[in-house]
Amino acid sequence: MISQAHVFISGRVQGVYYRAFTQDQAIRLGLDGWVRNLHDGRVEAVFEGPRELVEQAILVCKKGPPGARVTDVDVAWQNPVGEQGFEIRY
Repeated sequence: MISQAHVFISGRVQGVYYRAFTQDQAIRLGLDGWVRNLHDGRVEAVFEGPRELVEQAILVCKKGPPGARVTDVDVAWQNPVGEQGFEIRY
């Protein structure tokens, strides 16, 4: 079953290669979607794919790359929309 999670990550998550890390992990898991920085200092991501793989991506987000300090991960499950590939948005 294909699922989509809309995720907001808080903490020290900008300036630590969080977006590139997230993209690498999503591609490794075979997920579609995107990731971007928000003006308020959070990172926003959408993961789409098999639910168990999306859940793995969320777990990875809770740790982040070296240098990150994640304080909160807020997840909203949504209906998949057919994302293609995984990109960093600016």
